[in-house]
Amino acid sequence: MKLLVFGKTGQVARELARAMPTEWNVTFLGREQADLEHPDQCAVAISDLRPDAVINAAAFTGVDKAEDEPEVAQTVNALAPAAMATAAQKLNVPFLHISTDYVFDGSGSEAFSPADPTGPLGVYGHSKLAGEQAIAEAGGKWFILRTSWVFSGHGANFARTMLRLGAERDSLGVVEDQIGGPTPASEIAQALVAAARAMVDGQSGGIYHFAGAPFTSWASFARAIMDNADLDCRIDGIATSGYPTPAERPRNSRLDCESFEQDFGIDRPKWRKTLPQVISELIE
Repeated sequence: MKLLVFGKTGQVARELARAMPTEWNVTFLGREQADLEHPDQCAVAISDLRPDAVINAAAFTGVDKAEDEPEVAQTVNALAPAAMATAAQKLNVPFLHISTDYVFDGSGSEAFSPADPTGPLGVYGHSKLAGEQAIAEAGGKWFILRTSWVFSGHGANFARTMLRLGAERDSLGVVEDQIGGPTPASEIAQALVAAARAMVDGQSGGIYHFAGAPFTSWASFARAIMDNADLDCRIDGIATSGYPTPAERPRNSRLDCESFEQDFGIDRPKWRKTLPQVISELIE
């Protein structure tokens, strides 16, 4: 298969490089080859390469930064994926895209299904939802994978931050009333590879959820990180109100992943199983 991936240095893009079957011909494009702030560059790249499938693993992920740079977030997270999806549709090839739990308002305590009403709380969520809608409007063969709380052994993520702070402090206050599923970037990459293969073989796409199990709080996730790293930093659970941020976070980030499990045969990743390897990579 001839595959085009937008993104090189992000958490999922780097794991995609590890996960790709050796027999596939894969091209990864970084910002220097295709800047998502210039969506036309993305469309031209697809038209020129003429791949069998396209994966967009690049995004504007700064949730708080998006509040100050809404136009950039909209361009990168909505206009660029729209251009990619349109170019893929013209070639009649699958387009796969990563989205987020932030498209929901975080209300209630039940897991959100792909069909549930959306209601983003901030600029980042609105830009990601706009991207989803633009991809669907472009038509063709498209696949959107919503995920949450991504972590890996590289890049900026919660696990890396906790290791740094845990080595510097005796205790930390971490939010305990936001619940979600920590998701290893390596497992997201494997899910995307499986989905790309299936769609090239004729399987239909749509919107799916893929998030780690079991659901937990940020504070509990932080405690697991400290335990795995043998750090003696105490984690004190605090309320969201005790940790104000420029962008409001959803309290409930639970995602119902049943449809992805059924259609693609891949279970939710067990984040506790992956965490020790991620911690080892981060420490190294």
